Amino acid sequence: MILGVGSILMTDEGFGVRVIEALGRDYTFAENVSVVDGGVLGIHLMGVMSQADYLIVIDVIRNGGSAGDLYRLAGDAIPDRIRAKNSLHQIDFLEALTLCQALDKVPETVILGVEPLDIDTLSVELTPLIKDRIDPVIEMVLKEFDRLESPYTRRSN
Repeated sequence: MILGVGSILMTDEGFGVRVIEALGRDYTFAENVSVVDGGVLGIHLMGVMSQADYLIVIDVIRNGGSAGDLYRLAGDAIPDRIRAKNSLHQIDFLEALTLCQALDKVPETVILGVEPLDIDTLSVELTPLIKDRIDPVIEMVLKEFDRLESPYTRRSN
């Protein structure tokens, strides 16, 4: 499952959703792959997340770097980074992932993201710097699929 999270109403907070939109528009994946716009549903995504064996989450990540820096978080790095309370949806996301443990169905998870420039301004547009990171993050997603030996195809326009 590829899961994009964030609020498209708060400038760069919508990055994860915008990446999911581009993936859905430009690529096809195997039947067992779901491409999900999780928005800000957070804990309400638990049922969807618990169905996945492998979960790729796309989001903005405030990690103390420079705006536009790209990140790949996996394993123990995920709770530590999210505990920084980057945003409310990330807190809910961590709780949903933790609750999956109660169901004994925690997917192997990787979070791919970008250091945001602006998550405070009310706007449906990403800042140009962060918008330019959509394609590099899509490449990161495709590398995960290559690693998993899961097929995908680029749609012809």
